[in-house]
Amino acid sequence: MLRWAGALLATAALSLFAVLLLTGQYLREGPVLVTLSAGHGIHRGDVGIVAIWLLGVIGVLTCALSGPRVGRDSAPTDGGRSGVDQPRTQR
Repeated sequence: MLRWAGALLATAALSLFAVLLLTGQYLREGPVLVTLSAGHGIHRGDVGIVAIWLLGVIGVLTCALSGPRVGRDSAPTDGGRSGVDQPRTQR
């Protein structure tokens, strides 16, 4: 549960970062590629911002969706005989 909360928080922060960059005025935003309205559009510099945001989201989701880490300390102490894969003997 804590991993998902952290992943959601990081994704929200990355999303806010992207929104702030896309709506703000900054240097080297480049020419307008797609006009959205009279005063807004998608600039060449926006493509790089979205690409970096997408990489961040992919990294966060990879971390969140990966299984729990299994260390050598969590190995079965009975040589693996405690698992459910053991055949049952008939009596």
